This record gives sequence, structure tokens and C-alpha cells, in this order.
Amino acid sequence: MVLLTLPAVAVGPPVAAQTSLATASDVPDVPVVPTPARAADDFYTPPDPLPDGADGQVIRWREDPRRLSARNYLLMYHSTNATGQDVPVTGRVLVPSTRWRGAGPRPIVSVASGTRGVGDTCAPSRWLDYERPFIEPMLLAGWAVVVTDYEGLGTPGMHTYVVGQSEGRAVIDMVRAATSLPATGLEAGGKVAFSGYSQGGGGAMWAGELQPSYAPELDLVGVAAGGVPADLTEVAEGLDGQIGFGFLLLAAYGLDAAYPELDLERYLNERGRETYEREQDACVDATLGHAFQNIGMFTTTNPLRSPEWQARLDENRLGANPPDVPIRLFHGTLDEIVAPGQARALRNEYCAAGADVQWEWHVGEHVSTMVTGAPGVIAFLDRRFRDRPFLAHC
Repeated sequence: MVLLTLPAVAVGPPVAAQTSLATASDVPDVPVVPTPARAADDFYTPPDPLPDGADGQVIRWREDPRRLSARNYLLMYHSTNATGQDVPVTGRVLVPSTRWRGAGPRPIVSVASGTRGVGDTCAPSRWLDYERPFIEPMLLAGWAVVVTDYEGLGTPGMHTYVVGQSEGRAVIDMVRAATSLPATGLEAGGKVAFSGYSQGGGGAMWAGELQPSYAPELDLVGVAAGGVPADLTEVAEGLDGQIGFGFLLLAAYGLDAAYPELDLERYLNERGRETYEREQDACVDATLGHAFQNIGMFTTTNPLRSPEWQARLDENRLGANPPDVPIRLFHGTLDEIVAPGQARALRNEYCAAGADVQWEWHVGEHVSTMVTGAPGVIAFLDRRFRDRPFLAHC
């Protein structure tokens, strides 16, 4: 295992330690930056002070053992959060052994992960877990896959869960980081797509909405998103008192982390404060213990009704800036976690604005729709990367 930190110096010759790991036959030998090694368990702790760097600039990287028949890199990179601050974010780059047989450079799918929780040990880069079966077909098609951890998931600070203004930029900057690191062999200027489900569906769509102004240099060709939490207010109302109430708690933690002036703790009762303190490092399984609870059990007054919270929720509502690329949206008719109505409203809003949207209902609840929607995502991305016709449903 090799752990490297990128300084602001010219690229040097290959490092011998890199050659001990297998290299894909279709990826040429590329130079790496020679720097002192660091302790592997220190990777997620950013330098203090954080060095200056542009969005997507790599702060630190290492090559890890191969995963899913792909070369595997762990990166820390610069991104911009919801309040415009420079933050360190981590994530993984997977470069497959399978040759890309289409035109142009190997395409890249930036996968926005679904809910892992808010604790650092839950970071996607630590364990691909349930999304692994959906990533494998992408690698087998010859596409590179990059997976961000988002802000505060792995790195210090609370994760800004479901805050699209932060997540979308992290998804975009993961592509910039992957193509700026010579060791990956990935070229800037190739075709890029964003894909995700649930929290990841929101992250992918936010990346699509932000890309024209935030990263116009990317050749974005499509966005595939399922189970999208487009309107956080409506999603919260659908979760209150229901089986998925734990996700509402995580969202409250995430918004509070993104916008300190919201001051969640001043709304909490004793039970709420105890829960908040206990769940600083909670992973997704913690949501099961909150089934059928409600906001009133944890608060003295409902923060979601305050003007400050409503303003920030509105800032993180999708629909105002439809991506100018083909979009595939899908949702479960029986989704008990992310309200179907607000997803349909997003589709209608995009269509009314002239966006090219494929829409597909799946007869199922939240988890089953992630599974049944996966083949359509792969087919959509394949057609986008090969410049094949797109059938819009608007």
C-alpha cells in the first residue's frame, strides 16, 4: 500500500513501489508524484492548516489493493461546501481492467452514494457494501467509476447529509480530482455522467444542476437519478411519524452541520439532545431504532417551521436549474422513505422548462426500486457514452 501527498511541484518519474500493483493493459504507464509516505490510518485527517487549492485539486492520495477487478485509488481533494468554504473531501477512484471500446477517452461515472449515515466509519470509501452490485456492471463496461464520501463523511466534522449545495459540488470535484491525478490514467475532457439513488439521487441531480456554472469544462452527457429527495420539506413531512423517521433525524443533523446558524440544539428537548449527542457517529442502521417516532418527541418547537430553516430548505430544493443534458429519473410507487409526489413534481418542473427527461415508475418500495431500476441506469449510461439516440418522455 502506498500513501502519497501531492505538493505543488512538477511531476517526477515513476515510483518503484507503484509497479508492485497490477496495471490495466489498456492504461499506459504514467508518472506519479514522489513524496514521503504517511501512516495509512492517518489518511482521513487533513493537513492543518489545509493548503490552498482549487476545487478538485488533490491534497493526498494512495493506491490501495485492487477492488472489483479495478485499480483502486483513495483520494482527498478540495471542494466547496454549501456556504462557500474550501473543505477537504475524500473518495475512491476505480479504473477497470476492462478496455473501453467506445470512441474517445475512457468515460467516467461519478456515483453519488446512497445513505450511509453521518459517522466517519460509514464513509463509502471505507466499504462499498450495498452499492457494489450496481458499480460492477459499470466497470465491466469499461467505464471508470469515482465515488465521493461527501463533506464530513470520513473527514472531520459532521456530514452535511442531503444538503445538495454541498453534495453536488463534491460529486463534481471527484471527477476533477480523478482526472488531475496522473496515476489513474484518466483523461480530462472525456465523457462524464452522474448517477445515484436516494441520497445519491439527490447528489447526482444537484451535480447536474450545478455543473453548467460550477464546472463548465466537464463534458457532461447525462444524469441518472432514482428515489430523488428533491423537496426536503415534503420528504420530511412524509417521514414524520412513519417507519423512516430516522432519516429525518439524519437530515436535521446534516442541515445543522451545513448551516451553523440553524442551531438545532436550541430546538431540542432533553431526549433530543441526548439522541443528538449519541448519534454523532451514527451509521444508517441507527435509523431502524427510530421507526414511527415523530418530531415532537425530540423538540420543544419544530425547527422545520422556522423561517431560518425554511430558507435553507428552499436553497436545497431541486428544480430551478434543469441540466442541459438527458436525464433519467425513476421512483417507486410505494416508496415509504422518499415521497413519490415530490419526485413527480421535479419531473414535471424539468419538463416544463424544456429538459429532456426519461421517467419511469417502478411498482415497489424504496429498496426494491433501487434494484429494479439499476438495469435501466446502465442502459441509459451506455447510450449516452456511445452517442446513441435518446428518447425523452416529456
